[in-house]
Amino acid sequence: MDSIDVNGIRAYGYTGLLPEERTLGQWFEVDLTIWLDLEPSAKSDDITKTVDYRQAITMIQHIIKTAKFALVEKLADVIAEDVLKIDLVNKVRVRLSKPAPPIPDFSGSITIDITRSQ
Repeated sequence: MDSIDVNGIRAYGYTGLLPEERTLGQWFEVDLTIWLDLEPSAKSDDITKTVDYRQAITMIQHIIKTAKFALVEKLADVIAEDVLKIDLVNKVRVRLSKPAPPIPDFSGSITIDITRSQ
């Protein structure tokens, strides 16, 4: 199966376990893999025979900006389920990162990695 990778989708959102995270917000970053058959678009050079990844980027940014979940797992799942609703998408992988989680004495990032199929 063919795929499209879209990396570095960033948006400021309000998901997090702590009340401050849902009030003050923080940056999130998504790396996305969309599986679909790219042969029809490759042969025809026709955008209607593939996924316009601009639609997926806009959708993901909107979800991050408007959602207020306690868990990033929930946010990643909602993103995956919505991307799966795009025509021609058979499978999706969402890697959702919190680049600066509010954890004392921790300077790393947290990433949720989920894959969903039709």
